[in-house]
This record gives sequence, C-alpha cells and structure tokens, in this order.
Amino acid sequence: MSALRISNRDARHLWLAAHGLATTPTGQFDPITLVRNLGFVQLDTIQVVARAHHHILWSRNQNYREPMLETLLAKNRSVFEHFTHDASVLPMEFLPMWQRQFRRMKEKIERSSWYGGKPSATLRDAIKRRIADEGPLSTHAFDTKIEGPREMWRRPPHKLALDYMWYSGELTTSHRDGFTKYYDLSDRVFPADLRDRDMADRDQIDWLCRAALDRIGFGTLGEVRKFWDAVDGKEVTDWAARETKALISVEVQSADGRWTKAKACPDIETRLQNCPAPTSRLRILNPFDPAIRDRTRLKRLFGFDYTVEMFVPAQKRQWGYYVFPVLEGSRFVGRLEAKADRSSGTLNVLNYWPEPEVAHTAKRAEKLDAELSRFSRLAGLDAVSWLCAG
Repeated sequence: MSALRISNRDARHLWLAAHGLATTPTGQFDPITLVRNLGFVQLDTIQVVARAHHHILWSRNQNYREPMLETLLAKNRSVFEHFTHDASVLPMEFLPMWQRQFRRMKEKIERSSWYGGKPSATLRDAIKRRIADEGPLSTHAFDTKIEGPREMWRRPPHKLALDYMWYSGELTTSHRDGFTKYYDLSDRVFPADLRDRDMADRDQIDWLCRAALDRIGFGTLGEVRKFWDAVDGKEVTDWAARETKALISVEVQSADGRWTKAKACPDIETRLQNCPAPTSRLRILNPFDPAIRDRTRLKRLFGFDYTVEMFVPAQKRQWGYYVFPVLEGSRFVGRLEAKADRSSGTLNVLNYWPEPEVAHTAKRAEKLDAELSRFSRLAGLDAVSWLCAG
C-alpha cells in the first residue's frame, strides 16, 4: 500500500492548525485547554518585549494576560514546571506520565560534570527541612558560597542542590514572583492521586510518543522524539514497531518540492478533510514558539531560514539579538526586531526585514501596525515607535 501524500500547502495548513495558529486569535479563552493542546509551553527569562511563555499563549488568543499563567501554577495547581527540551510548564494531569522523566533528569545530572554530580545528602536534607518548616523558598533564601576559583558558570552548592531536587521531582515550583522561582516539597504541590499513580515505563513511553504525534499531526520518528525530549531514539523506534497498524505512513512535500517520509496520527485523513485554511491575519511569533522550534523542519515546510542569534556575538549576527518571525496566513513574510522601552511606555521597532519576493504592500503594512499595537498592549506599553524605515 502506497504512502499517503501530503502536499506542501496541506502540510502547512495542518501544521498551523495543530499548533493553534490557523484561526483568528480572539474569542473565548481557556488557558489550561490551550496548554493541554500544545502539550507544554517553554519558559524563558528574556524579556525584550514579553517573556516567551506569555507571548506563546498570547499568539493563540490575544485575550491572554500575564497573570493567567501564574494563576494556573500557584492557585489552581493545574500546571507544573519541569524540563522537556527546556524548562516548561505542563498540564498537571500529565504528571503520571512524567515520572520517568524525573528519573532521567536526575540520572543525567549525576553523570554531568557541568552540574557537578549529585549534591551532598546533608545539604539536600537541610534545604528540605527549611522548606518544610518555613514554606516555599527561593534561591535567595540560601547563602552557601562557591568554593575554589570563581569560574564561569559555577554556581553555589545550594543552587546546585535546589536544581538537582527540582529536576528529580523531590521539589517543584510552588509559585513565581516575577520570574523568581519558589521551591516547595513536591508532596505539598502535586495531587496525591496523580503523584502516587504507578505507571509502567513502557506505558509512559507509549503515551509520550502518541501524545507527541497527536500534537504535531505528522513527523519523522526523530521529530516525535524531539517533541518532549523525554524518550530516546530506540524507545521511539520500538514504540513505532508496536504501533505499526495504528500509524499512517505518509510522504510530506517540502517547500522546495522534495518529499520526506514520515508517520502520521491515525486520523490524519480526517484532519486533512477538515483542516481550515489559516486566517490571513498577520502575527508576530516568539523565537521560542513551538511551531518554529525545530529550525530544520521550519525551513523544510515553510522555506523560512530562521536562526536565533541571541547567543551569537553581535559582530557575527545577520539579523539581531532578538528577532521575531512574522507569519501571515501560511507564509512567513518577514522578521522584526523590536524592544520595549518601559520607562517611556513605548514599543520600539528597531528593524523590519520583509522576506525575499514578499511585497511590503500598504495593506500588509497596515496589518503589521495593527499587530504591533496589540503586541504592545501585552507588554503593558502605550505606543509604538518605528526607529527604522517603516
């Protein structure tokens, strides 16, 4: 039986629909449903305009405001923080399927020279006793010092111990003050029925792989693995062998016309039939948006060659420190460098680069101005100022 072929146009439409970017970002909004549909939302400290996690949720529904995520975390306890490919928030209901990831991260740290291995039991016990007695504490509540030379990236013992216990699931994030994380005993945060549910490793692997494919719709086994970064290559291959009858073999057309073999979720044909054409509304996406996180796949599907340059020395950057992709319909039409000036309440547009062969028409400029105005309100700003040619 020949593989189902998915044209590039349909692949783009499916991809944007799967990531919540096909419909107009307005209307009734339930933040936990959005987090659940995405699977996770990456956290990031950088606040050039708005932090990545807030921007990602806002991109799907612009009724989102920053306090909503903290409400889910600290009050409703409907999400928890842990590590996928990076620090992220995940729905609390995923906790039983995340137990092996706590163990994997613990073992990774114990093997890592960068982390310094397993912190002393004496220090860990002392930290947990303080948290048990005093309630949630941040790293600022401890004052152990680095011993020996102060080399770059070295951290004090209490920070290493807090990280180790957070990765291993002994501690978890209770709440945040700004972006400062407060640690609490996991037993006081995680619901007992989810925390104590015993789920075999293979069942967790199967769930992780199925849930990943369901959220991307189609992908190579490598892309399934990278979705959570909570399983290894052999585990994904073994899962695919067990699920042979359920997985649909497909060939996906790239932006350059080439075809890539992949696997698709069981209802892929229904998704193709019901997939809406993306709204023509223009959106400014975050560099850490899940739809564009895999740069190789982004270029393959959309022909958009995008690199995050914040860790590239300034003199070697092609674009800028923090550059936002600009999406219109199913096409990336440009990239934009903007920065909030909070002292003046202004969103400054530093640079805008239309993509080659994309006409910067008056209508497109009007759409961009409207989106910039909306984006500024997310960051609590009052005005937009173009510091480059508009």
